[in-house]
Amino acid sequence: MKQSAVHSRALDWLNFFLADVRDGLGPYLAIYLLAVHQWQPASIGLVMTLAGVTALVAQTPAGALIDRTRAKRAVIVIAALLVTGSCLLLPFMASFTLVALTQTVSALAGSVFAPAIAAITLGITGPKAFTRRFGRNETFNHAGNACSALLAGGLAYLFGPVVVFYLMAVMTVMSIIAVARVPADAIDHQQARGLSDAAHGHDQPAGLRVLLHNRTLLLFAVCCALFHLANAAMLPLVSQKLSQIDLRLATPLTSACIVAAQLVMVPMAMLVGNKAEQWGRKPFLVAGFFVLALRGALYVLSDNPFWLVGVQLLDGVGAGIFGALFPIVVKDLTAGTGRFNVSLGALTTAFGLGAALSPGIAGLVVQAAGYDAAFLTLAAIATAAWLLVWLALPETAPQMDRTLEYAES
Repeated sequence: MKQSAVHSRALDWLNFFLADVRDGLGPYLAIYLLAVHQWQPASIGLVMTLAGVTALVAQTPAGALIDRTRAKRAVIVIAALLVTGSCLLLPFMASFTLVALTQTVSALAGSVFAPAIAAITLGITGPKAFTRRFGRNETFNHAGNACSALLAGGLAYLFGPVVVFYLMAVMTVMSIIAVARVPADAIDHQQARGLSDAAHGHDQPAGLRVLLHNRTLLLFAVCCALFHLANAAMLPLVSQKLSQIDLRLATPLTSACIVAAQLVMVPMAMLVGNKAEQWGRKPFLVAGFFVLALRGALYVLSDNPFWLVGVQLLDGVGAGIFGALFPIVVKDLTAGTGRFNVSLGALTTAFGLGAALSPGIAGLVVQAAGYDAAFLTLAAIATAAWLLVWLALPETAPQMDRTLEYAES
C-alpha cells in the first residue's frame, strides 16, 4: 500500500505525543519516591520490578490482541488513559501497596503500545517500506521524549516533581487527537500482522510452534533480555545519585540526561531507517550493545553532575539503535507467518524480564556495595550481551539471501 503524506503526518504526531505516555513516569518515579516520600533504593527498585514483571506477563497476550483486533486505534486510546490515570493518583497516596498497584496498572496498560504502533505502521506501509518508516517513527518518538523531558525539567524546577504527572496528562490528550487522525481504512490488518508476504504465499497465520523452533528468534530474545537487564537500571541509578548531590536539581538534571540521550537517538533512528537495508542489521546491533557496556563503565569515573549527563549521551547511541532495530529484526524473522505482533510481544516479554529485574538487582547492589559496584555489574552484563550478538547472532536482513535456521521439530 502506498503511504500518503496524510498517513505519514498522522504517524509522525502519534509517535511524538505518545512518547511521554508509553513508558509512564520512568526515572521520574524514582526521584518522586526518593525526594517526596524518602523511600530506600531497594523499595524503589522493588516497586519498579513489580510493575515490570506485570508488564512482561502481559506483553505476549498484548501482541496476540493486536494481531487479532481491528480496533488498534481504540486500544491505544484506552491504554493511554489508563497509564495517565494511574500516574495522576500518585500524589494522593504514599503507601507501598497503593503505589505498587498504580504502577502495576500503568505497566499493564502500557504493554500494548509497542505492538500497536508497529502493527499500524506495518499495516499502512507494508514490509518493504517498514524499515524506513519505523526509523521515522523512532525519530519522532525520541523528539517527543526530548521535548517532554525539557518541559518536565523546567516545570519541575519551578513547581516541584509532581508537575510531571500533569504534563503526562496533556500529552495523553494530544496523543488521543493524533491517533484519531490515523485513517482507520488505511490499515491493512492482514498485512499488519505480517501475513501479506507474497514470497511465502500464506493467507492464514502459522502455528505458534514455528516461532518456538526459530533458533535465531530465540537467540535474539536472549540478547534483548540481557540488553535491558543491563540498561534499565542505569538512568534510575543516575537519578538517585543526582538526588544525593543536589535534591533541588535532581529532576532538572535527570531531564537533562533524558534530553541528551533523546537528541542523540534522533539521528541514530534516522541512520537505522536509512541504512539498515543497505548495511544490514548486525553491524548496528554490535555497535549498540558495545556502547551500552562502555556507558556502564564510564559512570564510575566521576560523580560530577555534568559528567553523568555527558555519559548519558551514550544511551542515545545504544538504546537508539536497539529501539529502531528491534521491530525490524522481528519483522525479518516472522515474515509470512502472520505472527508479527505476538512475536513482538513475546520478545518484549523477554527484554521486559531483563528490565523488570534490573532495578531490583541494582538496588540491592547499591545497598550492599554502593553505586559504583552497581554500575560495574550492569556493565559486565552488557559486555556478555555484546559478545553474544557479535559471535552468535546472524544477519537477518532478507535481501542478503539469508535462510532462516530452524531447529528440528
